[in-house]
Parts: sequence; C-alpha cells; structure tokens
Amino acid sequence: MNVLNTLLAASGQNHPTKMDAIIFWIKDHMSLAGKHWSPAGFGEGPNIFSNNFTTQSFFLILSAVITLILFGVLYNKKQKTPTGLTNFLEPFVIYVRDEIAVKNMGEKDGKAWTPFFCSLFFLILGSNLLGLIPGNATATGTFWITGSLALIVFLCMTLVVAIKYGPVNFIKAFMPPGVPGWVLLLLTPLEMIGLVVKCVSLTIRLFANMLAGHIVLFSIMALLYVFSYYAILAYPIAIGIYALEVFVGFLQAYVFTFLAALFIGEMFHHAHPHHDHDEEHAH
Repeated sequence: MNVLNTLLAASGQNHPTKMDAIIFWIKDHMSLAGKHWSPAGFGEGPNIFSNNFTTQSFFLILSAVITLILFGVLYNKKQKTPTGLTNFLEPFVIYVRDEIAVKNMGEKDGKAWTPFFCSLFFLILGSNLLGLIPGNATATGTFWITGSLALIVFLCMTLVVAIKYGPVNFIKAFMPPGVPGWVLLLLTPLEMIGLVVKCVSLTIRLFANMLAGHIVLFSIMALLYVFSYYAILAYPIAIGIYALEVFVGFLQAYVFTFLAALFIGEMFHHAHPHHDHDEEHAH
C-alpha cells in the first residue's frame, strides 16, 4: 500500500485523492492524533505522544519549565544595571507591570499581581512560539488549554475576590449603586453571567487565532505536494505568514494578559469596600 493510502486509512476513504490527503493531514496535525508530518508521509514513524491531550500538555509544561528557568535561574534581579538575558527580559517585565497590571488594577494591587501576569504572559508566549517550530504542537491552539487558562482568570475574578473582600462585598460588586431594586433583580444575574461570557471570550479568542494561523500555513505548504515544484513561488508567501504568526504569538499573549488584568481589576474595583463612597465622591 502506498503512503497516501496508508495516511488515509483512518479516514475511511476508498479512493483517496491528493486533496483528501491534505485535508486529513491538516486535521491530523490539528488534533495531534497521528504520526505523520506531511501529506506525502515524510517524517512517518513512531510518535511517543500517542494522545493529543498529552502532546499539547507536554508543550505547555515545556513552556512553563522554560519560563521558570528564565526567571528562576537566569534572570538576575540584583543587577543594578541589567545585562545580557536580564537586560533582554527587563523591558517585557516592566511593560507588563506598568502598562498592564498597574493600569488595570492600581499601584498597590498591580505591583502585587505583576508576577502572576508575567507568568501568564510568558507561558502563553512560550506556547505560541514553540508551536511554530516544525514538528511541535501549539498548546494554545486547543480549546482545552485556553479554557483552562481562562478558568484560572475566572477563579481570580470570583474566589480570590470573595476571599480578599468577603462574600458580601463580592455580591455587591454585581449591584451598581443608585440602581432601583427592581432593576437589580434583572441586572445582577446578567452581571454574573457576564463573568462567564468574558472567560469564554478569552478562551475562543486565543484558541481561534492560533488554530487559524496553523491551518493557513499547512494549506500553503500542502501546495508543494499537489503541484510539485510549480508551487515553489508560494513559499515566500508562507514565509511572510510565518513571520506574521510570530507577531501574532506576541500579540495574543499580550491581549490575553491585558484582558485578564482588565477583568480582574474590574472585580477588585467593584468589590472594594470603599467603592460606593468613591462613586458618590466622583459624582
């Protein structure tokens, strides 16, 4: 049996075509359930990652380990004048602290939460960039991983706020001051549902952007399999899209972290015991 029929055996195709092979190859990569790296079977062989969740989890853990090594071992906070790797990472840390954490949560809470947002940013960034290495998996290109990250943000918006300010102030965060009671009966449940909607949007935004970019890249690469060397002119386009994907990797890490800080900061602000007084003073 030729390589094409072997590749398509799992898809149930009786008369496989090249287009069938490409579709199966892309689906195979997105699900990470197979052992093939190309529609023609190049790189065919045993795969130690036999389960798609395990594969994506491995690269998520790898990103976490790299982040821990960078900041737990190589990053030197004691340097008065940062040099080397510390000098490279310092602008990212300062930007996350000043432009994301402090701006959305205030000076005190922002600086206290900077390690969390830095961890979130570099974990997502590492996962995004690792997925661009041929043969690797993009952990952030699956719904379950991005959903887990969004769940962490949801717990920060609910459980952490309830512990920090108390259950009463947490419930009051969904009740804007000065609103009639009968309106609150409708508004409060909607505000609570809004927390879930925000986290779902975080999940889908990151997952969809990373998944779409890989589908485009694989589709262009598949042209060489269909049209042979006549498709070589399409590869400069693939290089351009690849460079764009590197930018998107940074952008999506920033967007996820920024929105997480914005959503958590909103809950901290509304649940703060002096929130009502501040509102009246502002008016």
